[in-house]
Amino acid sequence: MKDIRNKLLIITGIILGVLAVAAVIRAVTNRAPRVETARQKPIAAASRPTASDRQIRVAQDQVERAPADPRGYNLLCAAYMKKARETGDFGFNAKAEAVLTRSFEVAAPKDNYDAIKLKATLLLSYHRFGEALEIARHAQALQPQDHDNYGAITDALVELGDYQGAFEAAQTMMDMRPGTPSYSRVSYLRGLQGDTEGAIEAMRAAAEAASPRDPESIAWCRVHLGDELMNAGKLAAAEREYDIALYVFPKYHLALASKARARLASGDTETAIEFYKQAQARVPLPETAIALGDLYTRLNRSEEAKRQYNLVEFIERAGSTESQTYSRQLALFWADHDMKLDEALAIARRERAARADIFTCDALAWCLYKKGQLAEAKATMDEALRLGTRDARLFYHAGMIYNGLGDRRNAAKYLKLALQVNPAFDVLQADVARQTLRTIAV
Repeated sequence: MKDIRNKLLIITGIILGVLAVAAVIRAVTNRAPRVETARQKPIAAASRPTASDRQIRVAQDQVERAPADPRGYNLLCAAYMKKARETGDFGFNAKAEAVLTRSFEVAAPKDNYDAIKLKATLLLSYHRFGEALEIARHAQALQPQDHDNYGAITDALVELGDYQGAFEAAQTMMDMRPGTPSYSRVSYLRGLQGDTEGAIEAMRAAAEAASPRDPESIAWCRVHLGDELMNAGKLAAAEREYDIALYVFPKYHLALASKARARLASGDTETAIEFYKQAQARVPLPETAIALGDLYTRLNRSEEAKRQYNLVEFIERAGSTESQTYSRQLALFWADHDMKLDEALAIARRERAARADIFTCDALAWCLYKKGQLAEAKATMDEALRLGTRDARLFYHAGMIYNGLGDRRNAAKYLKLALQVNPAFDVLQADVARQTLRTIAV
């Protein structure tokens, strides 16, 4: 679940830069920001255009009226990125990139500060974290009082594995302006440190601070609050948050997928499949195809499982053509299913060479384990566990690596932790964890 959330922080909460984008929209349209809580609805009806649809139309009108003014292009770029987050269609990021290029053509960077900020956010969505960090720091140097820049800096540093720098940037952002973007990042960082209750508290604050004019942002916060509650073993409370998300932003793909995981954790397999299918119909993501494939495998529906597994690789190829990569997810998928292990390891090594975050370290450790390179797997897994993150998949991988090394005590410790954090952390791998524990106990 953490790997899913980590990716969606980039389009997602690591692309919570889209919330920072709202500041650009307000600046362009000369509206002062209002701080409102999620309880102060009204929420737009499902049949009406979304906030991003309205922003796209406003921006297009502005570009037509003033084609030599960069503000219209910046507004349109921001709206396209928001639409990409709402829909999971990264083609909107390509549109955003084209519009941003035009913005820089009509106004040089020295006269186009908002475009510089948008470029950092766009680079994050393309997983170009080093470049994003450089641009965000440049923007911060130009406008030290702009708290949004610290959000982009935080996101890039998290993905690069510089957690101390990320903690400092997030704290600076919080000190400058508490709100949904800063609370969300604090929540994520607290979760990485194993502070589940602190993560819940901060994400609840993020949800309450979200504007009712932006139901997708409210839903995003509610989904991630639910995910933290799931991580704390509070299944009923988590499911209530997913239901709220679906109420304020109907058919939201993130909420549908999380609802599926909650139903699966409750043992309601058929309903879980239905929610996964709804999520996939809205936005086909690799993790949804993997979950459906694994569920069909468990139910001996082999042809349906095969179709889903083939879809995982198809999405990977399609995503790569748009500079949006799911390579780490693909490497984990292959390793979990003992497929293409050489390719999986090569992908994981390439990712680790570019970034040192704990989830990239975890993917590499798992691929090394599957290839029988246990000493290196253990050393890399130590890196993945360095923050004390309470994540079932991390614990499962650690337990299996220790078991491979013959260290039954630590193997049992970590496998028990995995199942304690989330007994249904993976459709198939949770069963492997239980079987391995029984073997160790013999």
